[in-house]
Amino acid sequence: MTDVTHWPCESCGADLRFAPGQTDLRCDHCGHLQHIPELPKARTLALGELDLRDALANHLPASESQDVRTTRCPSCGALVEFQGATHATQCPFCATPVVAGTGETRQIKPQALIPFALTEREARASMTRWLGSLWFAPNGLVQYARKGRALDGLYVPYWTFDAATRSRYQGQRGTYYYTTRTVTVQVDGKPQRRTEQVRHTRWTPVSGGVARAFDDVLVLASTSLPRSYTEALEPWDLNALTAYRPDYLAGFTAEGYTVGLAEGQTRAHEIMAQVIHQDIRADIGGDEQRVTRVETEHSAETFKHILLPIWMAAYKYNGKTYRFVVNGQSGKVQGERPWSAWKIAFAVLLALIVAGIVAAISQMR
Repeated sequence: MTDVTHWPCESCGADLRFAPGQTDLRCDHCGHLQHIPELPKARTLALGELDLRDALANHLPASESQDVRTTRCPSCGALVEFQGATHATQCPFCATPVVAGTGETRQIKPQALIPFALTEREARASMTRWLGSLWFAPNGLVQYARKGRALDGLYVPYWTFDAATRSRYQGQRGTYYYTTRTVTVQVDGKPQRRTEQVRHTRWTPVSGGVARAFDDVLVLASTSLPRSYTEALEPWDLNALTAYRPDYLAGFTAEGYTVGLAEGQTRAHEIMAQVIHQDIRADIGGDEQRVTRVETEHSAETFKHILLPIWMAAYKYNGKTYRFVVNGQSGKVQGERPWSAWKIAFAVLLALIVAGIVAAISQMR
């Protein structure tokens, strides 16, 4: 087992936690701020890409992997990492108590991360505003969110992928042309003959090729949250990535990746294919396009393993758990939409009343 990492306060010796929006560690016991030292110049090379082919063949240097203490949540299956002296916590995805095991997992090291920019209070304010803006949300849930337990700060694992692509395609270009026809229409009960333009499409076979270089295609490396949640938190400003060091994780939870590199590459290729399809349609031109075949070669493929900051809450209300996530960089919020049955019923009743009044006024006229 690797050594347990501590971040002791220089003033009182208590454990420190990272202060969001700053480059300091804060002591919750005495309030002391301790600056995170600058990285050695050589360490900044960690922001560079790693060769994807070597990684898939398990040929990465040993220095690019690490042993981490992880425990799989018995309820939702999330892979929770334990940092520092922490041995017990709550699963940030479902609020189930989780205790650190004695085993370790060998994983690819994160090359970079985006430090938390929002404090827990700022993230809670964003979430409360978001809940308050939802029509038909239960009032009690908003109040519970305001008074409930603190949000959990969580670093979520992602892969980024780079690639040079060349694609050959076959398809058809559709060009509009028009003909004139005469039709009979009824005007005030009498037939009248008119002419109108009718649009047709002339299809022409085409083939060709497009090329594109992709940079930092972002792929979630976890299955603990629905992809729709995390995609709704985008965009991320990846220019804020900084070389990974464990100091930034002090006081926060990190999730280990459960989507492997090969699976991440497959997802990245799917994302690239969507962009390539749009490039092909633009290359075909015309008024409409049909793409019947695409063959793409990927080369110079590289990747990074990065961590992105999310504030998260799992609230139980009326016997049901609602999960909310806040982008720890921008404050953007996403979550399960709660519904208030009585608000919906009241809205339906109000609509019926208004419809009845409108109908009565119309009859009076």
